[in-house]
Amino acid sequence: MSFQATEFEFRTRFWFIFGIFWLGFLLYYVDHVNVSVALSRLVLRHPDENSSRFLHDVIGFFALGTLSVALGALIRSWAESYLHSSVVHDAALHGEQLVADGPYRYVRNPLYLGNLLLAVGIGMLASRSGFLMISIGMWLFVYRLILREETTLLHSQGERYRRYLATVPRLLPSLVPQVPPSGAKPNWLDGFTGELFMWGAAAAMAVFTATRNIRYFWLVFGLGLAIYFLQSYLRSRGEPAT
Repeated sequence: MSFQATEFEFRTRFWFIFGIFWLGFLLYYVDHVNVSVALSRLVLRHPDENSSRFLHDVIGFFALGTLSVALGALIRSWAESYLHSSVVHDAALHGEQLVADGPYRYVRNPLYLGNLLLAVGIGMLASRSGFLMISIGMWLFVYRLILREETTLLHSQGERYRRYLATVPRLLPSLVPQVPPSGAKPNWLDGFTGELFMWGAAAAMAVFTATRNIRYFWLVFGLGLAIYFLQSYLRSRGEPAT
């Protein structure tokens, strides 16, 4: 049995990813300890949890989560500036072109790398078991999606893509480019506007880190979701999703 994602999973990948986060946060019902609090206890060893030092450490882990989400948003925006947003967010699997410029010179799947960074960052708000659920669940699902895309591209691109597979790492970026530039020009506006949801998630994490008010997090995150669905609607109508 193949481990790669089915066509249905690929078409509905947003909802599978949403489900991973939903299940992760549901685990608060059985595991009540936030992972950032647990990590702070581990670092300080028998801390006074009412002390400012302990609070600063917890906030520090939230800040690391914010940086992780922001880095994921930046990587996805960089990648999307070379691969049009209508392709990135399309439910259909595209194998008619091979993009090997920008971040694709360092890593084959920068968009999915951004997803993993999102999972780790948002996971800092979850419980200990919830963090594991979100991080591992996202990795497994992303890996299945990657296998599906690789199969499609091998079929459509043949030896050209096979050479690319052998040269550029799948998810752990190389420190130096592994293929020469193709001369493609990035569309930065499309890249950043196409990832407004990711930037909204980064902003939500930043707001929570600054205020420690989960209501503000969900307010900003919900706005990002609303923008995502509006963009999806506009794309379905063939209108610019700005």
